[in-house]
Amino acid sequence: MERPPALEPALVSEFVRVAHGDLDAVTALLNREPGLLNAAWDWGGGDWETGLGAAAHTGSRSIALHLLGAGARIDLFTAAMLGHLETVKAILTATPAARHSTGAHGIPLIVHARAGGDIAAPVVVYLESLDVDDGAG
Repeated sequence: MERPPALEPALVSEFVRVAHGDLDAVTALLNREPGLLNAAWDWGGGDWETGLGAAAHTGSRSIALHLLGAGARIDLFTAAMLGHLETVKAILTATPAARHSTGAHGIPLIVHARAGGDIAAPVVVYLESLDVDDGAG
């Protein structure tokens, strides 16, 4: 199978930037270039971020749901922000060390859950019971 051409870096950067909170811009860019759905931007030093990752750490639920509805790859951080407690539990049961992993920009898992607000409160309680690092110390 032939691979499609690489995406323009500026387009990927713009998509990730707007995915931090602009659903209309996300939708427009995704309509223009569907390959952006799972594209990742390299901020440097191993700090890779997708549009979904951007939505997850900013608590942009509508953007996250839109991207997931379009087929984006869900991850632990997004599940935490969306309040998917059973998914978070399943991942952390299978891979306990993941409770110490961080998302884009080194943002801890529990910070993603807190970004989800009330709907993610059960995930926050669960993560607190595991004594996860919140990055504040």
